Amino acid sequence: MSELMNQASEDELITVTLTLEDDETIECAVLTTFIAEEQEYIALLPLDENGDPEGEDVYLYRYSEEDGEPALENIEEDEEYEIAVDAFDEWLDEQEFEEIDD
Repeated sequence: MSELMNQASEDELITVTLTLEDDETIECAVLTTFIAEEQEYIALLPLDENGDPEGEDVYLYRYSEEDGEPALENIEEDEEYEIAVDAFDEWLDEQEFEEIDD
């Protein structure tokens, strides 16, 4: 489903190249990984050819590591997706609060 991680130095964005079912590839920035109800998820922001955010969509996937390699899995159930969205929204709220606090 996807190929992962073009790791950069600590100061640079970590990116992921997603290979979709139709073999289209999309470069995405890793926003965060987070845990919701004992499952780990990853939030990805699609990037355009210049490395800039492409729209406001964020992709959420189940995240795991198998033999040290990152793996993504689609979230199939609506209920699980809502849980992941709620947890991601909480993370976003925390980021905004930290910006205000600085």
